[in-house]
Amino acid sequence: MNGDAVRADLRVIDTLPHSPAAERNAAPIAAVLAAWLPAQARVLEVASGTGQHAAYIAAAQPGWDWQPTEAGAEALPFIAARCDGLVNLREPLCLDVMAPTWPVAAAAFDAVYVANLLHIAPWACTPALMRGAARCLAPGGALCIYGPFVVEGEPLAPSNAAFDADLRGRDSRWGLRALAAVEAAAVAAGLALAEQRVMPANNLLLRFVTAA
Repeated sequence: MNGDAVRADLRVIDTLPHSPAAERNAAPIAAVLAAWLPAQARVLEVASGTGQHAAYIAAAQPGWDWQPTEAGAEALPFIAARCDGLVNLREPLCLDVMAPTWPVAAAAFDAVYVANLLHIAPWACTPALMRGAARCLAPGGALCIYGPFVVEGEPLAPSNAAFDADLRGRDSRWGLRALAAVEAAAVAAGLALAEQRVMPANNLLLRFVTAA
């Protein structure tokens, strides 16, 4: 690729939606996912947002077949542009977590990955995510959820408490979810919490598994 083409590509990237948080947490998340998932895996990402995680993780794990999705069709071109050139990353799909069926085949994925969704959506999104993930995961597959949670018996970090108040001020249906309630929703869908990792900036990465 010549210098003019490189500069043109950089200009395209600069115009895309960008999340500083996604930029910071992509590497720590990718490291944990690499420990949890096999070297060859089919991964469905729910709520890909800016596509930064999809681009970073797919580039770091060429053996993973990565399917990005987003609820709004208007986001798909931006995700596709950011992920252009990654041969293991599929064209993004429009996927609404609340829809009774998802636009993917049943039992087609080894993992479902979602970051920073549950606290910026109504509670009904959580059980819907669990049901949808259970349908599209292969036996022994994993649902990996990243974000801030309220853990019973543990003090809420001041930054998370402020974040929760801000979210609820913007939309009364939003807010940090209690880990116990999230786990109960998973159990109701046939998933079990197998592991949780403490992540930077007072977040958790959770791994739920299906029956092998």
